[in-house]
Amino acid sequence: MDVSRQQAAVRDSDDQPPAAEKGPRARTRRLMLETATRLMQSGLTPSVSEVAEAAQVSRATAYRYFPSQAALVQAVVDEGLGPILTWTSNSNDAERRVADLFATAMPRIEAFEATFKAALKLSLDQWARRQAGTLGSEPAFTRGHRVDLLKDAIAPLKGRLKPRQFKRLAQALSLMFGVEVVTVLKDIWGLDSAEMMSVAQWAAGALVRAAMAESEAKSAGMLVASQGTTA
Repeated sequence: MDVSRQQAAVRDSDDQPPAAEKGPRARTRRLMLETATRLMQSGLTPSVSEVAEAAQVSRATAYRYFPSQAALVQAVVDEGLGPILTWTSNSNDAERRVADLFATAMPRIEAFEATFKAALKLSLDQWARRQAGTLGSEPAFTRGHRVDLLKDAIAPLKGRLKPRQFKRLAQALSLMFGVEVVTVLKDIWGLDSAEMMSVAQWAAGALVRAAMAESEAKSAGMLVASQGTTA
């Protein structure tokens, strides 16, 4: 199940302690998040109990704030995403918007690389247990912010691309956006941060231009065909 940026904002608001619970309760939640972030940045995918122990709070208290590992990891991921979740652009140029999104998001994703890899590991672990029938009633960790972000970035093309083409472009761009790209380009290819960003930006721009060129070519072909019919 995908989680939209709008849904995430509502959920995060709901997760926050009520105004009357500021003070110790808010500090406890913050302590839990900071502890979980520290553990995930070290490469771990901690359970709620493990975070409670590291933060020196009771398990009962920890589960009141985060009833499942999925809820805890999702909160940490949203903390890591930070300004990415509120990204907007005033440009009407899709290629420029995509470039701006990548420039905003990829350095942040790289900075929290270990956190996002830990979240990815949880997602893959849950998939394997679901396939094996051993996941049980454990809440699923959901991913999907990139779907809304990329659709927003190419929004100016909605009138130029058919719905199927628009969706395909967003899907193609998602292959070049996220911690998976960091893993491939840095861990497999050995690129540094600047090189990684350059390749990701180049590929994203090429995909946008290819989608626009394909659409224009089809439109021109249809125009020529219609003129031939009426001639």
